[in-house]
Amino acid sequence: MPQLDTSTWLVMISSMFLTLFIIFQLKISKHNFYYSPELTATKTLKQNTPWETTWTKTYLPLSLPL
Repeated sequence: MPQLDTSTWLVMISSMFLTLFIIFQLKISKHNFYYSPELTATKTLKQNTPWETTWTKTYLPLSLPL
């Protein structure tokens, strides 16, 4: 049974990572990115609720007269 020669694995793995890095850099460099994206102003709708139209006062137990 022959022995597995692992002496070239480091070179192969290193060249694979280098090749993948170069390919990804080339793919990313072809994309067009916006330089200054601007936010669009959105209007929030004001909803009237019953407790906003009437005045209410909350009485706490400690604020009651003795």
